[in-house]
Amino acid sequence: MSLLFEPIALRDLAVPNRAWLSPMCEYSAVDGVPNDWHLVHLGARAAGGFGLVLTEATAVVPEGRISLQDTGLWNDDQTAAWKRIVDFVHERGARIGIQLAHAGRKASTFRPWSPVHGTVPVSDGGWLTLGPSASPYPGFDSPAEMTPAQVADVPEQFAAAARRAREAGFDAVEIHAAHGYLLHQFLSPLANFRDDEYGATPDGRSRLVEETVAAVRAAWPDELPVLVRLSATDWLPEGLGVDEVAAVAGRLGALGADLIDVSTGGLAPAKIAVGPGYQVPYARRVRDVSGLPVSAVGLISEPAQAEQVLVEGSADAVLLGREALRDPYWPLRAAHTLGEQIGTQPVDSGVGTQPQYSRARWR
Repeated sequence: MSLLFEPIALRDLAVPNRAWLSPMCEYSAVDGVPNDWHLVHLGARAAGGFGLVLTEATAVVPEGRISLQDTGLWNDDQTAAWKRIVDFVHERGARIGIQLAHAGRKASTFRPWSPVHGTVPVSDGGWLTLGPSASPYPGFDSPAEMTPAQVADVPEQFAAAARRAREAGFDAVEIHAAHGYLLHQFLSPLANFRDDEYGATPDGRSRLVEETVAAVRAAWPDELPVLVRLSATDWLPEGLGVDEVAAVAGRLGALGADLIDVSTGGLAPAKIAVGPGYQVPYARRVRDVSGLPVSAVGLISEPAQAEQVLVEGSADAVLLGREALRDPYWPLRAAHTLGEQIGTQPVDSGVGTQPQYSRARWR
């Protein structure tokens, strides 16, 4: 069996393969409630064979949304809507995790295809944003510096959303501490200028993400995994570097994180050397230093390429984003390409098992 289609266990969760769907914002919710678009988007990838399907960044509080159209998980209507999607994904034989997020200073923005860009005014339904310091993301309004009490509330906001996630039946939670959102803002010296216990030093800047992981781990079932997405570099001078992030990852592992989802960038505009698998070396470094399982993401598109990432020990799973948008059934194609015959029983064998698609399983 190719390594790509070898199961992986995270605590007691058996994920049937190592081709996973990356979280991708759809900017299509109303009042934080996922709808038929999200059911089809995530359900199609589950039917297509992805072993773990991760939702888009889902806000833990209303003011944590990137846009007015983001999904959320702070009330009963959202929990019920997510349960419908979770149940459908499970019926396809896949596992599903929810990415919990707070956008901080990158909140209250117009969605990407809007003709207007930047911060949504309060008069148009937007809100005043928060950050570790009163330092804006370029082109956005300045956030208010969070008070110590507001900072102290964040871990419980994530924990409360995690409890709702379990009510909805999710198999895993992922804490979003990357791409320039709130927890990443606290981690980076380019956004965090605090002189209290949540800033000033690398240990101070990592305190909030550590407290958040500990709170979510305490609220989440012991037998199920907690994932954390980290940006391994800011791609900017004086910003976060991979060795500092890898050290943070190791401390998060001691607090109960089970896998680090390694990405890069997003704290501020930067020149990034983009190419096939360009973030894989960062995943390898975090894996080597922290001792934790990691996933790799970023222009991984071909089955042989994904297999090689795993074979060489750079990651324990690969996440697909853009390629999964182009091809919801990428794992079925990858299995065909790599000579795998995945799935011979509905659901129980895990992935790519729908009888309607049985002809896709064979060469």
